[in-house]
Amino acid sequence: MKYDFLIVGAGLAGATAAHELTKAGRRCLVIDKRAHIGGNIYTEEVDGINVHKYGAHIFHTSDKFIWDYVNSLVEFNRYTNCPVAQAPDGKLYNLPFNMNTFYQMWGVKTPEEAQAKIEEQRKEAVEKMSAEGITEPRNLEEQALSLIGRDIYEKLIKHYTEKQWGRPCSELPAFIIRRLPVRLTFDNNYFNDSYQGIPIGGYTRLIERMLEGVEVRLNVNYFENKAELDSLADKIIYTGEIDRFYDYKFGHLQYRTVSFETETLNDTPNYQGNAVVNYTDSKTPFTRIIEHKHFESFGNDLYVNPKTIISREYSKEWKPGDEPYYPVNDDRNSSLYAKYKALADEETNVIFCGRLAEYRYYDMHQVISATLDKISSLK
Repeated sequence: MKYDFLIVGAGLAGATAAHELTKAGRRCLVIDKRAHIGGNIYTEEVDGINVHKYGAHIFHTSDKFIWDYVNSLVEFNRYTNCPVAQAPDGKLYNLPFNMNTFYQMWGVKTPEEAQAKIEEQRKEAVEKMSAEGITEPRNLEEQALSLIGRDIYEKLIKHYTEKQWGRPCSELPAFIIRRLPVRLTFDNNYFNDSYQGIPIGGYTRLIERMLEGVEVRLNVNYFENKAELDSLADKIIYTGEIDRFYDYKFGHLQYRTVSFETETLNDTPNYQGNAVVNYTDSKTPFTRIIEHKHFESFGNDLYVNPKTIISREYSKEWKPGDEPYYPVNDDRNSSLYAKYKALADEETNVIFCGRLAEYRYYDMHQVISATLDKISSLK
C-alpha cells in the first residue's frame, strides 16, 4: 500500500501531523520504535493512577487557539503547577520566587520589604564582581547572583542547577538564566499562562484521539528499514534526532537525559502533599520527586485510592543509546545544528518537526503550534 505520508514518531509532533493530514484526506502511516504511542508524554494507568512515565508534563499556554484545539480532543482539568523546594537548610520554600518564598526565607511581609532585600543582595553581588573587574556576568553563577542575590541562589538555584546540568554553575553559560521570575505577590502558580491543565485520563488519551483512524505500527526502528519504509510514502515527516537522520555526519548533538525510580506506596494515599517537590541541596542525588496522583486528584479525592505512586527523577549526561530529553543549546551545539539544518533545508520530501528534529526546547503547546505551521501547506 502506498501512503501520502510516512510519519516517523508517534509523539506529540507526529500525532499532531497525522491528525491534521488525515482530516484533510491524506493517507498516513505512523511508526515508532517504542512499544507505545505518545513519546515522552506517554502516561500509563497503574493501580488507578495515571503515571507520567517520562517525567511530569503540565500543559500550559496563553494561545487560546491551541488551548481550544487540545480541549476539542480531550477535556483538560484545572491542575495548576505549584512546585515546592526542599532546600539545603531542610526547609520548604514555594516556587516560583514570590512573596511566600521571600517570607519563608527572610520573614519579610510586604513587596517593599522583599524588593529592598533583593536589591541589597543584588547590589552586593554586582559590587563584588565590579571589584574583580567583571563588567558582564560570564557564567550562570554570576548571572544568577546579579539577578537575585546570594540567599536565593545558594538555597534554591545553585545545587539544583548543577544536578540538572552535571557541571558547576560557574562553568555553565550565562544565557541559560538570562532572567528569573520574581513575583511580588503571594502567588504560587509557576506559569504565567492564561490556560493550564492535564488531560483527564492522561496524555495517552490525547494522543489516542489524535491518531484515531490512522495506521500505527509500533516497535518499528526506522533506521533498520529506512529504504523500505521510505518507499511506502511520497513524503516523510521526521520527528527524531536530526543528527541521527544524517548518520551523525558532522558529529553528535548533545542532550541532557533523565532517569526515574518509580515506586508504589501501599497504604499511603498522600506522600508529599504536592505533585512536584524539588530537592535543591547537593547531597540528594535526585532533582525532584513527582507524586503522580496529584495531577488528577484534588482535595479529598486523594484519599479515595489508598495507594500513591512516586518517581524520583535523576538528571544525567546523555550518551548514544540514551533517550534524549533536553537540547544543550550552547555555542558548540548551535553551530553544529546549523550544519544539519542546512542539509534539512535542501530536502524536498522530508519535513522535520518537533523538539528533537528541530533541536529546540519546545513546550508542548509550541510543539503543536510549530507542527501545525509546518504542515499547513501539505494538506
